[in-house]
Amino acid sequence: MGNARWIVPVMAGLVMTPIAVGLGFLLISSVNDGEDADLGAPAPMGTELKAGDGGVPPEYGQLILDAAADCDQKLPATVLAAQLKQGSNFQARAQSIESGDRPPAQGIAQFRPDVWEAEGYDANEDGRVDVWDPADAIPSQGRAMCKLLVKAKEHPDYRGKPIEVALAAYHAGWETVETYRGVPRASWSDGATFEYVRGVMKSSSYMVVPAGGSLPGNWTLPVVGPAGAPYHQQGSSWSTGFHTGIDFVVPTGTEVRAIGPGEVVTAGPGGDYGNQIVIRHEDGTYSQYAHLLEIRVTAGQRVEGSRVIGFSGATGNVTGPHLHFEIRTGPDFGSDVSPLPYLRGKGLIS
Repeated sequence: MGNARWIVPVMAGLVMTPIAVGLGFLLISSVNDGEDADLGAPAPMGTELKAGDGGVPPEYGQLILDAAADCDQKLPATVLAAQLKQGSNFQARAQSIESGDRPPAQGIAQFRPDVWEAEGYDANEDGRVDVWDPADAIPSQGRAMCKLLVKAKEHPDYRGKPIEVALAAYHAGWETVETYRGVPRASWSDGATFEYVRGVMKSSSYMVVPAGGSLPGNWTLPVVGPAGAPYHQQGSSWSTGFHTGIDFVVPTGTEVRAIGPGEVVTAGPGGDYGNQIVIRHEDGTYSQYAHLLEIRVTAGQRVEGSRVIGFSGATGNVTGPHLHFEIRTGPDFGSDVSPLPYLRGKGLIS
């Protein structure tokens, strides 16, 4: 996985980058016999990890990439992402319902307490081994899956490809894999494990976009100017009690450019945001540009990266002219994520 990349945008004084991952490997699928056929379609060669809506939340992209890259067994980042999607829907505080003699699984990576005690580690070196912290849980997930891949490859006679056998063991324990000599059949007593493996493998194929294919055009900073209020700064100026984006302090009338190619989903008045534009990019993320003096695009319009979409101003709830900029996982208020890792991933800031 030495060629993996997590792509995001950059800006002056701040960094912005779009999110994508060069994978350069073929996802495996199989156990192709009877009821167990078609566990998952392979992703094409040369794909990138999809971010945002329908894909990976931007804040977890690099953690997933690093977890896959740290494994010397060619562990697909898309499979780790699909596990997180299926197990917890990327919710850091997720907890499963207790089933039989199995205690509930916890956290974004859905570790049972006994497994976490054995596999969890302080990946972010903050002095805590915390199953609820994705910065510990996702690297621990990658390390656990890597160990299971090694064991799976030692049993070529087991049902399923090694990645599928490893997934079965992650879900139900290695003892279950040994009992069924691989991935259980759908009709066997542990059919839930079969469904888990099939679900992850199928979902992994949706965690990608074609490399260089669906992200055409330039990526750029929305404006060039000094940074103002940072992301999540607290204060009474904001209705949420904190800042949901980052500000660029630029004079009224400064050209505002689309950071990358996409489709305009909002172009018009936005309450406290004043005149705003929201663009959906093909990696599934959204960028927002607020307090504009003038808008030069319309909803439904396709724009290329670096196109002038409007001019900065001081409309809405402001104390002076500037550009308010957000990265979101959806089109609406409340889906914001920190813009800096995203911009940094696009190579727009360092």
